[in-house]
Amino acid sequence: MSANFHPIIYFIDYLFGIIMWTLIGRVAMNIFQKEDSEFFFMRVFVKYTNPLIKLFKPITPSFIIGPLVPLYVAWFFYMIRFYLMPWILGYSVMGMLSFPLESEISRQIYQFFNSIKF
Repeated sequence: MSANFHPIIYFIDYLFGIIMWTLIGRVAMNIFQKEDSEFFFMRVFVKYTNPLIKLFKPITPSFIIGPLVPLYVAWFFYMIRFYLMPWILGYSVMGMLSFPLESEISRQIYQFFNSIKF
């Protein structure tokens, strides 16, 4: 963790990031599986994201087709992470890989591939 933020900030960002990526994963999985599929991962995605989709139902436009609603909800978490959290923290630089969760993952991937000798 490169910045000097309180650990609760990282926890909130990681939580919102996991929620956002789980919602995006549900949309991607829904391309290949039905929502009522018996496939374990699809059941987990549906089980854990349905409460969020129900929570956002009052502000979800009716013209959005059902399989894309999780992507719409994920967009809210993206907007909170990209705009609201830096603004609240007084962080003026926003850009690619400015999220702690994604920065940590990309750093680990970079270290992994640098450790492999070709």
